[in-house]
Amino acid sequence: MSEIIVIKVGGGEGVDVEAVCADVAALVQQGYQVVLAHGTSAAANALSERVGVPARTLQSPSGHVSRYTDPETLQVYMMAAVGQVNPDIVRRLQALGVNAVGLNGLDGHLLGAKRKDAVRAIDPTTGRQRVVRDDFTGRVETVNAELLRLLLDAGYTPVVAPLAMGMECEPLNVDGDRAAAQVAGALQADTLVILTNVPGLLAKFPDESSLIRHIPQSGLDRAIELAGGRMKKKVLAAQEGLEMGVKQVVLGSSRLSSPVQAALRGEGTVISHD
Repeated sequence: MSEIIVIKVGGGEGVDVEAVCADVAALVQQGYQVVLAHGTSAAANALSERVGVPARTLQSPSGHVSRYTDPETLQVYMMAAVGQVNPDIVRRLQALGVNAVGLNGLDGHLLGAKRKDAVRAIDPTTGRQRVVRDDFTGRVETVNAELLRLLLDAGYTPVVAPLAMGMECEPLNVDGDRAAAQVAGALQADTLVILTNVPGLLAKFPDESSLIRHIPQSGLDRAIELAGGRMKKKVLAAQEGLEMGVKQVVLGSSRLSSPVQAALRGEGTVISHD
């Protein structure tokens, strides 16, 4: 059986999508089965500005910041994810000889999520907590692994956009890192690679010389405490992936010339079972 590698590439500014696609093509040619999950943030922000729907965020009482996805913003986000980013990656992979197929979580009920009906957020004006009820975000709870295996075994490379289907068949914006972890767990992947804009988990952010090169599963609680901002979500995703049976997770840099292959060589933070 071919090794399965799930790769998550962020959707922020400065990500070298061309380099990621070149690595995916090389891995597929070597016989690996690859699933590529992607983010959408930069494209969604740019499209929001063009259509006059300002991008907004919510800050939880614990300090976590996420995109505020009201119904209008959700439509913009879907257009960016499904209409721009996903087909662009598929096109790039096809040009490299990879038979890529674009998917989002609504296709074949690939990703099922539970909507957060009420989200507690800090009001930026008053500093007080408020309850937001029109936010269409969710957390992935189910993955149609059978569909992914069907495609992989037929020689296709799935490219997955960060949208999921809610309990009432409503589209939901989901965290790309944790969605990728759920996909990797459902497939019992050999490796989950999460690419970031830093070399990996840093003990003293932003000092890149403080890179932590290896974390055993038993040390993840401490690593989550150490991580800040968006990196915390990536470490949480790594923890979820390992708990679901992924053999190893690598937090690697998206700034390298061959980012995926570098991560697979251990250039980054390797998180593995004890």
